[in-house]
Amino acid sequence: MPVPEGLRAQVISAGRQVAGDLAGSHEAQGSGYLLKVVQPALLGLMDGSISTLAPLFASAFATRSPHTAFLIGAAAALGAGISMGFAEALSDTGKLTGRGHPAVRGTITGVATLIGGLMHALPFLIPHLQLALVVAYFVVGIELVTIAFIRNRYFSMSFWLSFLQVIVGGMLVFLAGVLIGNS
Repeated sequence: MPVPEGLRAQVISAGRQVAGDLAGSHEAQGSGYLLKVVQPALLGLMDGSISTLAPLFASAFATRSPHTAFLIGAAAALGAGISMGFAEALSDTGKLTGRGHPAVRGTITGVATLIGGLMHALPFLIPHLQLALVVAYFVVGIELVTIAFIRNRYFSMSFWLSFLQVIVGGMLVFLAGVLIGNS
C-alpha cells in the first residue's frame, strides 16, 4: 500500500526533528560534562601542578633535604587542594551557569589540585636529593604534557601552543622557587 506523499513528508520531518533533538541533547550533555567535570578537573590539575612548584623546589634547594621538601610539597598540595576546592564550590551555585552542583565541582577541583601538587612532591621520598630532583623534573614534564593533551582533546586548543603556554607558566613559578631557595 503506497504511503500518501503528505504523510511521508510529515514522517520524514518528524524523524529529522527527533534526530535534531537527540543531537542537541548529546551536545548539551557533552557541554555539561565539560563544564561540570573536565573544566573543574583541569583547573585543579593546572593549579596543583604549577602553584606548588615554587614552595617545593624552594625548600629542596634551601634545605638540601628531600624529606623537608616532601613535607613542604605535600603541605602545599593539600593546602592548595583545600583552597581550590572551596574557591570552586563557592564561586557560583551552578543554577545560573549550568556548571552543576557546587560541592561536586569543588570536590573535583580540590582532588585534582591535590593530585597535581602531590605527584611532583612524591619523588622527594627518595633520600638522595639529586635523584629526587631528576625524578621530580620528569614528573613535572609529564604533568605539563598531560595538561596540554587535555586542553587539546577537550577544548580543541592547539597541543603545541597549549604546551608552550603551560611550560612558560610552569617555568616562571619553578624559577621563582629556585631563586628563592638559592638566596
